[in-house]
Amino acid sequence: MKPEALLHPTPAGLFCPAGGFYVDPVRPVERALITHGHSDHARSGHARVLATRQTLDIMRIRYGEDFCGEEQAAAFGETVEVNGVTVSFHPAGHVLGSAQIRIVKDGLRIVVSGDYKRGIDPTCAPFEPVACDVFITEATFGLPVFHHPKPQAEIGKLLTSLKQFPERTHLVGAYALGKAQRVIRLIRDAGYDRPVYIHGALAKLCDYYEGQGIALGDLRAATIDKKADQDFRGAIVVGPPSAFQDRWARRFNEPLIAFASGWMMVRQRAKQGGVELPLVISDHCDWPELLDTIKELSPGEVWVTHGREEALVRWCELQGIAAKPLHLVGYEDEGD
Repeated sequence: MKPEALLHPTPAGLFCPAGGFYVDPVRPVERALITHGHSDHARSGHARVLATRQTLDIMRIRYGEDFCGEEQAAAFGETVEVNGVTVSFHPAGHVLGSAQIRIVKDGLRIVVSGDYKRGIDPTCAPFEPVACDVFITEATFGLPVFHHPKPQAEIGKLLTSLKQFPERTHLVGAYALGKAQRVIRLIRDAGYDRPVYIHGALAKLCDYYEGQGIALGDLRAATIDKKADQDFRGAIVVGPPSAFQDRWARRFNEPLIAFASGWMMVRQRAKQGGVELPLVISDHCDWPELLDTIKELSPGEVWVTHGREEALVRWCELQGIAAKPLHLVGYEDEGD
């Protein structure tokens, strides 16, 4: 069987005809396998969804009880038969519950990475290399310019700024799922034990992480009125980036805007967003990690999707590895 016969791109997403399922479809379908809970990969409205228990729980938190018609949970490493195709879920190291999906039929093994990272992150299970014939990799930061620094060093910049500007409220922009909880945990692991204030949009997901055994420390609601703004002097407030563009952010005392994202390596992005303290903390692989992963797996083919596809395809070709871009659309950078 040719790999394209087992899995191929369609306008709705990657489709497996033999199994009758899609992987991370961008529109409602009859049967969906979901890699993780970010909204560009996990959408509501599917008739049936197969994913890890944590991803299903996160989809319920984000979309409500009726996010799909029927759900099925798969444990990491468990094999599930779907219309004669064997599928299994393996840790991707991206966010809580995130998984690579291995699809096997007639001896052919395809692994869909979803989004993944290789760095240590105590808020989710670490990436697990999975042997395969075809590796479908993301390439969000698939350019040689992207070399992410150690996240601990970036958190060090935040804590140093707190000491330098003790009168200012430090507002840290971080996406609601995964990035916010990771940033909070990094702050705790750096020894910061004061309350961390969070925007209401983060509350349910932070509660869920805590319920999954991921300690985030003393979290308090970042509610404010004009009489209480002094309570946030020298405090850390974490919220979704979108909240920093409205009146909520301007009510804090001399707010210092920080943003945790791999894109903060691009100075122009930070400047355009009014970010005073860029924190280069990514939940995706940087260029060296992408290359190291492909070398480690040594697949027969590499298919590249959602990101800077061409550079990674070219690198593979120079290494003698068959590669092609998939040109999938509908996948943004919610978890960068």
